Amino acid sequence: MVGIEDVAAAAGVSTATVSRAIRGLPRVSPRTRDKILATAKELGYVPSSAASRLASGKTRTIGVLSPYVDRWFFGKAIDGVDRELHGRGYNLSLFNLGGRTQPRERLFSKSMVHKQIDALLLICMYLHPEEIDDLHKIEMPLVVVGGPVPGCSNVGIDDYLAARTITEHLIGLGHRHIALLHGQDDSDLNFSVPRIRVEGFHDAVHRAGLEFDPDTALFGNFTVESGVEAMRRFMELPRPRPTAIVCASDEMALGVIFEARRQGIRIPAELSVVGIDGHEMGAAVGLTTVWQDPTAQARRGTQMLLAELGGDEGAVHPENAEQRLVVRESTAPPYSRLAYR
Repeated sequence: MVGIEDVAAAAGVSTATVSRAIRGLPRVSPRTRDKILATAKELGYVPSSAASRLASGKTRTIGVLSPYVDRWFFGKAIDGVDRELHGRGYNLSLFNLGGRTQPRERLFSKSMVHKQIDALLLICMYLHPEEIDDLHKIEMPLVVVGGPVPGCSNVGIDDYLAARTITEHLIGLGHRHIALLHGQDDSDLNFSVPRIRVEGFHDAVHRAGLEFDPDTALFGNFTVESGVEAMRRFMELPRPRPTAIVCASDEMALGVIFEARRQGIRIPAELSVVGIDGHEMGAAVGLTTVWQDPTAQARRGTQMLLAELGGDEGAVHPENAEQRLVVRESTAPPYSRLAYR
C-alpha cells in the first residue's frame, strides 16, 4: 500500500506538506498542491478514511490540549471552545494531560497527527522546546489561551499587571505588611503564570518602598484546599501578623476566607484578602479580585483558528484579553496596632 511517505518522496516535499495539501489546509502554494495531488493520483495513494470522507479534505476538528479538565480556568476555557464551534460544523477533540499522570514523550506527533485535527488550542500550560518544535513541524494553526508559551500567539490577560494592580489596591488602602500566597501548579505544566504574578506582587511592594518578609510567603497549588492549608500556616506566623494577603488565584483566596471564618478571623476587619481570576464563587463571598473571562478568551482564540483555516493568514496573533479590578467586601483599611488572638 502506498503511504504518505511515498508521495512525499516522489514529490520532493515533506510529509507535513503532503498532509496539508491533501486535507486542503492553507500555507501550501497552488503549484505545490497541484504537484502533490497529481503525484498521489499517479501512485494510487488513498488518504485516510477521516480525510476522504470530507469533500473539503479537512477533518473539521479543532484539538484542545489541556493539563486539566476539572479545574475552573480550564473547564471554562474548554466550554468556550465548544460554544464557538457549536453550529459551525466543527468538532472538538480534547487531549487531557491529567497532571503528572500522563506520559508526554512525542505527545503531539504521535497523538494529534493520528487523530487528524485541523488546528490546536492550548490552555495555559508550559511546553518544552522540543514539544514546540513538534507542533510547528506538523504545520497547523496554533493558539494559546492563558499564560504565554514561547514562540506561540496567545490570548490572555496581563498576569503581571493583574498581580501588581491587586497589590497596589491593598497598598492604597494603607496596608504595609502584606503576605503572599503563591505556588506552583502540581503538574509541572504551567509555571509561567505563577512566576509572572509573583513578579507583579514584588514590584508593587518595592515601588511603594515596602519591605516583604519572606517568612510571610505561603505556597499553594491553586486549589481551595491549598488556600485552607495556607491560612492555617498563616495563623502560626509570629505577631504582629500581616494585615492583608495577596492570593495568586481566587480559588486559593476562597480557601483562605473559608478557613479564616472558621477560626473566627473577621474579614476584612482583621485581615484583607484578595485574589485573581474572577471566579463566580468570589462574588458570593465578597472577594476583591482582578476579573477575567476564560470562556471569552477561548472563544476568541477559536475564532482566530477558524479564520486562519478559512484562508485568512495572520488571523492568529497575540491579543490581550479584558481584565479589571473588582473591589468587594474582602478588603478595607487595616486597623492600627491590630492584635490577633
